[in-house]
Order: sequence, then C-alpha cells, then structure tokens
Amino acid sequence: MVQVIKNALLTNGQNVDILIENGRIKDVVRHADSFYPVLFDAEEMYISPGWIDLHTHAFPKYPPYCAVPDKIGYQTGVTTVVDAGSSGADTIEEFYQVTKQARTRVLAFLNISRIGLKRFDELANIDNISWQAVQHAAANYPSFIVGLKARMSASVVGDNKLEPLRLAVKYSKALKKPLMVHVGSAPPMLDEILPLLNKGDILTHCYHEKSSNHIFQPQGGVKKALKEAVQRGIFLDVGHGKSSFSFSVAKKAKETGIHFDTIGTDIYEDNQVNGPVYSMATTLTKFLALGYSLETIIQAVTETPAHILKQPKLGNFNYGSYAEFTFFTIENQTKTLIDSIGNQIVTNQVIKPQAVYLGNEYIKLEPCYSYR
Repeated sequence: MVQVIKNALLTNGQNVDILIENGRIKDVVRHADSFYPVLFDAEEMYISPGWIDLHTHAFPKYPPYCAVPDKIGYQTGVTTVVDAGSSGADTIEEFYQVTKQARTRVLAFLNISRIGLKRFDELANIDNISWQAVQHAAANYPSFIVGLKARMSASVVGDNKLEPLRLAVKYSKALKKPLMVHVGSAPPMLDEILPLLNKGDILTHCYHEKSSNHIFQPQGGVKKALKEAVQRGIFLDVGHGKSSFSFSVAKKAKETGIHFDTIGTDIYEDNQVNGPVYSMATTLTKFLALGYSLETIIQAVTETPAHILKQPKLGNFNYGSYAEFTFFTIENQTKTLIDSIGNQIVTNQVIKPQAVYLGNEYIKLEPCYSYR
C-alpha cells in the first residue's frame, strides 16, 4: 500500500509530499493525490534522508570508546551509525550480534588489528595484523563490514611507524573497500601518511590541531600532501571526538577552500554525556555557525557518506531507496558551542532533530537524547 508524508520541507526550501511503499521511497512530488493514506503531516519540520554518522564507536565492549548503538543512533536523529574500528576480527561476530538487537542501522570499519580497541596501542604489535583474519571477517560479514580502519598515531603504532598503514592499504585494495585513517599526534607525520592513501579512502580528524601534524604548514599554507590527496580523491571526515576538532583550524580550512566531505562525530558514551560532542545535531550546529549552508552540512551526513560506503539505497530520496528519514527544525536559540580544545563560539540558530522514520515507524525523539 502506498502512503504519504505530507508537507515535508527539504533543505533547498521546497515543500514536497513523499510517497512510501513497502518501506521504500516510491516518489517525491509537489502534491500527492488525495486518495493516498497520510502517514503524518511534517509541516514546520525539515526532512532529510536518515542521517549517517560515518565515525562512531558503537561497540559497547571496550571503554571508554564504546556506546550502545541506539543511544548514539536513532535516539539522536541518526538512522545509520558506522563504527570506526572498535572491533577487530577477534570480536566482529560479537559486535555483529549486538547490532542485530539495535533499531539503528549499524555498519562497521574493521580495525586492521585483530584485537580492535581492547588496547589503545593495538597496532604496536605487528603480529596482531593478519590478512587471514581480515579476509575471513570480511568474507563472513560482507554487508556489515564496509571498510577497514587504521589509527596512525604515535601512541597506537609504537615503533612500527608506517608499516601498519602499508598493510592496511594493501588489504583494503584487495577487499575493494575504503580505508579510514585516523591521524593524530606524530610520528608518523601527515605528510608521510597521505601519499600512501588511494582514491576513495578517508582521512578522519581532518580539522584537529595537534602539534605540527595538522593540515596546515607552520607558515600558514595548506600542506602540499593534503592538497594532492584531495585532488586524488581522498575524502575528508571531521571526526570531531574529544580531542580532534578545532574551530580555528575549521575556520581557516573554510577560508582556504579545504572543505570536509563528511561530518562524522567520533561519538561514544563519554563524549556524548560529558561533551564536547554531545550529538550529531550539536556537531551540525557548529558547522552552521561556521557559515556553511544547511544543504551542505546535511549532504555531508546523507548523500556523501552513502556514496563513500557504496550504499546506494541510503542517503537520498531516489525511487527504491530505503524510507529512512530524519525530521528536524532550526530554532532561534542562543547557544554556546565548544570545540575539542575548549574554544567557544556563540550561535543563535540551533539544529534540533524531532523524529525519525525508521523500520516503517515514525518515532518522536526525546529532547534529552536528540540535542545537547
């Protein structure tokens, strides 16, 4: 049976009716025929494809980088969470079973270390990196595992330097899945990391401000390796997190034309409750306050991550795509926003998710979960 969502406001300002049949999008029209049953009237709310958070920690096993999927997912307006390497091959079956209990859609970047985040130096022992383990996990969970993850910080890789990354690049090419690379404190240096990445790979924490390992040269210009990577087709993910997002770097990046592709939050239980992430809505509000258009920021949590993940039925309003939507408002409210460094900006416009449509159900959100 075809049903209709009436008076949905798109981010481009258009008012439309959305026709749904059997959990899929049938059509998007200006005015649907009156004989279709009305699911609900979305008047005074924006609608977008369901938000996709490309960088989360949704495996509840290993604190502090852990969370229950639904608490960082649909309850905050995010209908798809993508775990960024919490689990390696040793625990991927356990993680998969957790996701089967969630209403939120959960996908995963498999940590190239088979132990995942059981230890914070998971790439310091090269013996934990096994092609056989990665290949076996990817073969067993081809739809769940959407790519690989390598955390390339000094505290993670130890004396192994770039060797874990070289292996990760090799494995991701063999699997034909993207590689997400965390960059933080050196060594290794960003200038060493970027040339190894291939088109379609993802650099996360792109606006961090750690030591000399961020995207700008000491004299102020964008690093050559970063420019070349973007030209080569490397995607930039925000990956906000507890210590990886700087307003000053983000402002400078906007001024110099180094724009994010996706707005991943790097959310987990601690930085959801205690900040500075809190929620996807808070993170999106920060970019609205930085001067990005609503269309641009919503594309970064819908169409673009779906494209990167090769998920054509997510992130759009196309015929046959999943009927998964996020409903939100932009409210006039004075709000102080904080980055990972402790810097603040004040905004007068706040994005607030109001509901999601997921699993053929309209779910109104509780304010305590949807925005902080």
